[in-house]
Amino acid sequence: MDTLSYKTISANKATVSKEWLLVDAEGQTLGRLASKVAKLLRGKHKTNFTPHVDCGDNVIVINAEKINLSGNKWVEKTYQRYTGYPGGQRETTATEMLEKQPERIVEKSIKGMLPKNRLGADLFRNLKVYAGTEHGHEAQKPKAINLNDYK
Repeated sequence: MDTLSYKTISANKATVSKEWLLVDAEGQTLGRLASKVAKLLRGKHKTNFTPHVDCGDNVIVINAEKINLSGNKWVEKTYQRYTGYPGGQRETTATEMLEKQPERIVEKSIKGMLPKNRLGADLFRNLKVYAGTEHGHEAQKPKAINLNDYK
C-alpha cells in the first residue's frame, strides 16, 4: 500500500516539554495580560496541544503592581470574598487590593480564565506572580518574552 498516513499526536505527562517564561506586567492592561498568560499556561500556543493534559509552560509574572486598568475600574471594580461566618461577605476595591496585595489582582484575573476543574488547579500552580522585579527562579533560567508578540 503506497499511501501517506498522518497520525494525530496526543501529548501526555511524559512527552510534554515545559519551559519557564518571564512576563513583565509593567504598563500592560490587566485583562489582555491575563488572557495571554492563561493561554501560555494552558499550552494553546504549542503545536502538540492536548485539551486534557497540562502541556503549558511555567510562567513568572513580575511588576504586578504596575498593571493598568481602563476606565474607572480602579474605583468601581470590586472583589468579593466570604469569611465563612454569617454576614461575613467582604468587598474590596481594586485600589485597596493594589495597596495590600498587588499580585492577587493578577492571580485572580488569570485564574478566572483557566478551566474550573482539577486541570485548572494544576495549571494555576504553574503560575508565579511577584509585585516587584525580583523573583527567586533564576535557577530555572526563565526566557523573557514580549506579550505584544503573542495573539
